[in-house]
Amino acid sequence: MNPQKTANQFPQTITVELLAIDLSTCSRCMGSLSNVDQAIATLQSVLASTGTVIQFQKILVESEAQAKQLQFVSSPTIRVNGRDIILETTESRCGDCSDISGSEEGTACRTWFYQGETHTEAPIGMILEAILRQIYQSEASPPVVPTTIEVPQNLQQFFQDKAKKAACGAKSAVSSSCGCS
Repeated sequence: MNPQKTANQFPQTITVELLAIDLSTCSRCMGSLSNVDQAIATLQSVLASTGTVIQFQKILVESEAQAKQLQFVSSPTIRVNGRDIILETTESRCGDCSDISGSEEGTACRTWFYQGETHTEAPIGMILEAILRQIYQSEASPPVVPTTIEVPQNLQQFFQDKAKKAACGAKSAVSSSCGCS
């Protein structure tokens, strides 16, 4: 028998990323973070016996430039080995992120369609399935090819409004009339 390992054999490292525009206030982002943590904890002991390691990265996306660099199109986003765990991006108004940015139009954040239902937080089962699919797929995935994306208008507006709100806060701390709305 040949002891050489092929690309699909263990041990392997799986990278899970959570990208979000807020990780301290937004219930969708914080709930999705909690669900990723729970999914990883659920898999950890089983995967350890196969030599598989999960590396988890939380990425706070703080600007339009960073969003473009990361090819970030909706918050929150979960990627396994660089691939979004869902193919279609759907969104709905997020009160928390609308408050964070001070946006009059409101900010829309990602929704998750799983097992016939729409969720505002990434479901644990969906996350588990995405990780397991990456680990146990029969063929190696083609590499993720970086492409240039345009940051969606919704995120552009969020970052602009958040910056304007922060500037108003700084001005109002100095003088009583900010002039910002």
